Amino acid sequence: MTRYLFLALIVASPLSAAEWPTKPGDVPLSVQELEALAGRTLTFYDDGQSKFSAGGAYSYTYASGESAFGTYSIAEDGSICIDYRNGFSRCDLYVRNGDRLILIDQKGDRYPVRPE
Repeated sequence: MTRYLFLALIVASPLSAAEWPTKPGDVPLSVQELEALAGRTLTFYDDGQSKFSAGGAYSYTYASGESAFGTYSIAEDGSICIDYRNGFSRCDLYVRNGDRLILIDQKGDRYPVRPE
């Protein structure tokens, strides 16, 4: 039983910066760059939009127009963690690779952000 609890805690804990599935050339955003996301909206190639508001409010608007709301914070490992109002939470790592800004989720999926 203890072994399963330990495994559940490991799976539930956020990844450290060294454990994110980055690729050669990926440079994680600095804390200053992450803080500068406040007031910005990032648009992805599927037309989804992440909006980071001052004070920590967050929304994601799907291409369909539906939105999910929550709050965001910068984690110690340099990722952005979002707590949605529906109880779901996630952490993502933003990296630059060349001129491209990319979101990497905890599964290792990569979502490039459209240039502004």
